[in-house]
Amino acid sequence: RLPVPKLEDTIRRYLNAQKPLLNDDQFRKTEELAHHFQKGIGRELHEQLVAQDNQNKHTSYITGPWFDMYLKAREPVVLNFNAFMSFNPDPKSEYNDQLIRATNMTVSAVRFMKTFRAGYLEPEVFHLNPEKSDTQIFKKIIRFVPSSLSWFGAYMVNAYPLDMSQYFRLFNSTRLPKLNRDELYTDEKAKHLLVLRNGNFYVFDVIDRDGNTLKPSEIQAHLKYILTDNSPAPAFPLGYLSSENRDTWALLRKNLLDNGNEEALQKVDSAVFCLSLDDFPIKDFVHLSHTMLHGDGANRWYDKSFNLIITKDGTAGINFEHSWGDGVAVLRFQNEVFKDSTKAPAISPQSQPASVDSSRAVQKLDFKLNDALKAGITKAKQKFDASVEALSLNMIQFHEGGKDLLKQKKVSPDAVAQLAFQMAFLRQYNQTVATYESCSTAAFKHGRTETIRPASMHTKKCSEAFVRELSKHSTEELQKLIVECSKYHGHLTKEAAMGQGFDRHLFGLRYLALSKDTALPDFYQDQAYARLNHNIISTSTLLSPAVQLGGFGPVVSDGFGVGYQVHNDWIGCNVSSYPTRNGKEFLQCIYKSLEDIFNVLKGKKMSS
Repeated sequence: RLPVPKLEDTIRRYLNAQKPLLNDDQFRKTEELAHHFQKGIGRELHEQLVAQDNQNKHTSYITGPWFDMYLKAREPVVLNFNAFMSFNPDPKSEYNDQLIRATNMTVSAVRFMKTFRAGYLEPEVFHLNPEKSDTQIFKKIIRFVPSSLSWFGAYMVNAYPLDMSQYFRLFNSTRLPKLNRDELYTDEKAKHLLVLRNGNFYVFDVIDRDGNTLKPSEIQAHLKYILTDNSPAPAFPLGYLSSENRDTWALLRKNLLDNGNEEALQKVDSAVFCLSLDDFPIKDFVHLSHTMLHGDGANRWYDKSFNLIITKDGTAGINFEHSWGDGVAVLRFQNEVFKDSTKAPAISPQSQPASVDSSRAVQKLDFKLNDALKAGITKAKQKFDASVEALSLNMIQFHEGGKDLLKQKKVSPDAVAQLAFQMAFLRQYNQTVATYESCSTAAFKHGRTETIRPASMHTKKCSEAFVRELSKHSTEELQKLIVECSKYHGHLTKEAAMGQGFDRHLFGLRYLALSKDTALPDFYQDQAYARLNHNIISTSTLLSPAVQLGGFGPVVSDGFGVGYQVHNDWIGCNVSSYPTRNGKEFLQCIYKSLEDIFNVLKGKKMSS
C-alpha cells in the first residue's frame, strides 16, 4: 500500500524544495508557517488522513483526491491535460502505409484488450535486478506460487509487481462532461470501433457475436471503405466540442442528448477506442508534435481514453486523456501494440481486403444539430484555433553524448538532464523557479504519481557556478558539483518512487482541510506555497523502443512543458510554450548547458 509519509519528513522535504526559490526573509516566513502547521492543524489533519487510510485498505489515500483534481478541473482537456506519445515507424518501410498500419495496429490493440480481459497479460514488473528476476526460469517458478505469496517471492529477488488497476479504462471508456465534476464511463460490452476521418464519425464492430476478433482482412476492408469515402467534411464538426471548457461542453452535451443524438453519442462513448485517420503526411518532428498533441480539432475526440492517430504516410501516435490513468499504463499498451504489429503483423502489403459489403457493416454517425449547437461548435472552433495558435513547440537533439558516457562517469543521466534545465533557465531568465518531474508510484496499490522537485540548493549552486562564475572554478570543482547534484537527485527519485515525496501528502491534507467548513490553514495561503505549485518548468521522461517522442502542453501560461529522453548516445528534448516564454531560446540554453556539463565530465578545461 502507498505509505502516508511522516508529517515531519514531509515538512522537512517541503522546506528543502522551497529553499532555492526564496530569499532569506521569505524562507524564514515560510519555515515559521510550516513549523506552526506541523505542530498544530497539520498534525490533526495528518492523524485524520492516517485514520481514513487505515479504514480504506482497498485503495490508496491519493486515489479519491487525485481523481477529483482531474475531474473537477474545468479547463479544456486538450493542451492542458492530454499528452501524446508517437510510435516509431515500422522497421519494414512498406508496412508504414496508412491502411496497412491502421489495420495491423487495430488488430494488435484488440489482441491486447482480449489478452488483458482474459487475465493472460503478463504482469507489469519493475526489475531492480533483471539478470535474476527477468528470466524464463523465474517466470516459470513464480507461476506456480499462490498469488497471496507470489509478490513475496518476487520481492525476494528485487522484482516489484506494479499496480495495473488503471488498465481496464484503456478500452470502451470516455470522460463525460458534467457540470462541476466530470465522470468516467466504461461499457465493456460494446464491440465497435470509432473511426474519425475528415471530421466524420464512423463505427463498425471489431468483435463478433461470439466474442472473436473480426478477421484482419475484414477490418482492412472496412478501413479502406472509410479511407475512400468521399463524404464532405461536416460544416459543424462535432469533435471541437470535446476541446471546450468542461462546463460549457456539459451544457452543450445535454442539448445534444435532448436533440435526438443519444444513440450516436452512446456509440462514441462506448467504442473500444477512437482511431483517427488524418489525410496528410508528416513534414517534420515539430509538425508531428502538433499533430499528435492537438491536431485540427475536428478529427479527434479528446474525451476518449485514447485516440490512436495515423496520418497519410503511416505515422502513428497516441493522444490520451489523463484523468483515468498515467503514462505507465499507456506506455505498456504502446509497447505491446508496437511489438505485435511489427513482429507479427496481421496483414502484409500483399494482403487483399475481404470481399465484404462494408457499406452495410460500417455506419456513419449523423448528428442532429440545432442553432444553439451550431453556434456552440463555431465558438469552440474559434477558441481551439486561438489556443493552438498561441502554442509553440520546439525541439533539439544533442548528439555529443548520452546515457553510456554518463554512466561511465558515474552520474545519473536523469539528474544531468534536469541539471541542464535548471542551468538553462538561469542563463535565460536569471532565476530558479518551481520545477516538476513526474514519478510513477505504481509500485503501490492504486498508486498514481509523486513529484520529484529537481530544483535544489545543489542544482542552484552548480548552475550559478557554470553560468555566472565559470572561470573561478577548476574542472575538478565543477565535476564535484555535478556529482553532488546527481547524488541528491538520485535520493529524491528514490524517495518519490517509494511514496516518500511531499507533494501528494500535502495535497491530501489540503483536500481534507477543504472538505471541512473551516478556513484553509495559513500554511496553504502562503504565497510561497502557491509559487511552488505554479510549475513553470514541468517535465516528464520516458524511454521505449516503441516511442519516437512524447510531449504535453505547459501546465501554466508562463511555463514550459518539457518532454525528454536520454538515449545511449544522444539526448532528445521537446518543449512547449506560450508567447510569454521563448521555447526556442530555452532549448538553445539547454543545448549549451549539456555541452558544458559533458565537456566538464570529459575533463576539458572550461573558459568562461
